[in-house]
Amino acid sequence: MAEITAGNQAPDFTLPASNGEAVALSDLRGKNVVLYFYPKDMTPGCTTQACDFRDAHAAFEAADTVIVGISPDPVKRHLKFVEKEGLPFLLLADETHEISELYGVWKEKSMYGKKFWGIERTTFLIDKDGNIAKIYPKVKVKGHIEAVLADVQALT
Repeated sequence: MAEITAGNQAPDFTLPASNGEAVALSDLRGKNVVLYFYPKDMTPGCTTQACDFRDAHAAFEAADTVIVGISPDPVKRHLKFVEKEGLPFLLLADETHEISELYGVWKEKSMYGKKFWGIERTTFLIDKDGNIAKIYPKVKVKGHIEAVLADVQALT
């Protein structure tokens, strides 16, 4: 598998979404896409990140940008998360973590001395032509949305 780098075409995929439909990345061509991978619905960091994207949603829309979140949670859990937090964007279910692996964000992690596999919080900014404009690895939630928004606005 080729490493995903800025400037390259974003690998296409199709996953089930929180709206009950299957969504393909290629369906979003013509708009900028903020594709963010996160570990788990309804956990503190992931909730903060989702709510920050929610709160800035109008600014992203004004910059002709779609926000899409991906985690290994099932659609049913995504739906609860969307309803509970009033998220105005789609969450995609990557239960087999195939897409997370494709994008290089499925990593071995460690917590309290235990090793496990999971998503390393990462955001990809994809331009209207489907090319990766920027990659934000190992995201720290505080200040992240503002940085992504500034980069999106620089694209348009």
